Amino acid sequence: MKFIFPQNYNFKNKFLGVIDYSTLILNIIWDLFVFSLSSLIFQNNSIKISIFIILCLPLLLFSIIGFNHENIISVFIYFYKYFKNPKIYLYKKY
Repeated sequence: MKFIFPQNYNFKNKFLGVIDYSTLILNIIWDLFVFSLSSLIFQNNSIKISIFIILCLPLLLFSIIGFNHENIISVFIYFYKYFKNPKIYLYKKY
């Protein structure tokens, strides 16, 4: 059985078919940072867990759902370029 893929088909390797590997590494680094920081600051485990969920779950959800299946690192780069020079994208008409 032969499968024919179009030339413009963009094949990306994904972990469990859901999340890109570069995004997964970014999520793991962020999760480790938040976990270590919360364990240094707070003593109560329920506070640690709630802070971890509040700070890590939105990034994980955006990574899985994404913006039109765009890589989350690319989205951060787009945001950075916009915040660096917003007048390229928005013009004020008087």
